[in-house]
Amino acid sequence: MAILDPTQLIRADLSDFPPYSMGHVPLADLDHLVKLDLNENPYGASPKAIAALAQMRHYHRYIGQDELRADIARYVGVDADHVVASNGADEIIDLVQRVFINRGDAIVDCPPSFEMYAFFARVNGARIISVPRRDDFSIDVEMIESVIASEAKQSPTRGSEIVSSRDPSTPLRSAQDALLAMTKLLFLTRPNNPDGGITAHADIERLLALPVILVLDEAYAEFAGESYAARVPTQSNLIVLRTFSKWAGLASLRVGYCIAPKVVAAKILQIKPPENVNAAGIVAARASLADRDYLMDNVRRIVAERERLSGELAQVGFLQPLPSHANFLLCRVINRDAKAIQTALAQRDILIRAFKSPRLSDYIRIAVGTPEQDAVLLSALGNL
Repeated sequence: MAILDPTQLIRADLSDFPPYSMGHVPLADLDHLVKLDLNENPYGASPKAIAALAQMRHYHRYIGQDELRADIARYVGVDADHVVASNGADEIIDLVQRVFINRGDAIVDCPPSFEMYAFFARVNGARIISVPRRDDFSIDVEMIESVIASEAKQSPTRGSEIVSSRDPSTPLRSAQDALLAMTKLLFLTRPNNPDGGITAHADIERLLALPVILVLDEAYAEFAGESYAARVPTQSNLIVLRTFSKWAGLASLRVGYCIAPKVVAAKILQIKPPENVNAAGIVAARASLADRDYLMDNVRRIVAERERLSGELAQVGFLQPLPSHANFLLCRVINRDAKAIQTALAQRDILIRAFKSPRLSDYIRIAVGTPEQDAVLLSALGNL
């Protein structure tokens, strides 16, 4: 009997597909680290969420998300039929693409930004049209408008320096596919990750006038103090993504959600895995929404500490922090090596983020910690 080699059956376009790694540390090490690398909430979950988890007795049962959807709907001010909960915001990015993307269709990405948009585009066989941000990390609205117009006309500019050509790892199956392929989704993070900048309302309105679905990722909306969620019921081409990971301190429980037009939300509910949000996540998220005053007080503390920390980092001598509306600060490194700073701090049990991409090679990103954690960071930076 012949021995089957499974590698011969694996998709060829995954041969050069690097996994997305966040650089996790062992659970046992978390208590002694000053962990400022993954934009986590330093104050953790709310007391009501912790108590609700301790009282939970039904982990052996499947738990549906309808009650959570209703609670989220009240929180963001829309009807529950607009809401779908997910196993973290990452899953909802994937599900949104699965609803819209045929093989060869395109998404528009505006790097540097959250890398999972392009990650799932490759998984789902989409082309990736990259419109890089300007030097100040603002989006290039004119170029976005231009490339979407060019795509709509099936223009040969697909091979230009700004618009990426069709990814050879996701070949179109026929000339017919090439004619039918469309640019369908525009992903935009607001506030943006990694810089914390916020796209102006006037620019958002221009993007909403384009013949694509604008997927607005508001993972850090609570820190910015504004959201487009309530706009969704009257804007047919807007989907807003949110998460409990940041403001509610539930990163490890993986609870995200989207606010989408009802017809889109219904389709996502139709194709999503059954019981995709775990019971612990549902219990903790519902308790968090019932403890909003406590959590939003922590958000205000983080915002105040962000502004204080930004001023202190600017005095270090080799860092230039950028203005941020999120819970982190992107800092340009002056006359130093960014990776060397990250390594030196790690040796002192302080974790921050440095980047591999050439565009961000001169930057580090620091999540806002407690005042005590930030004091340790600043002391270490001073010693460097």
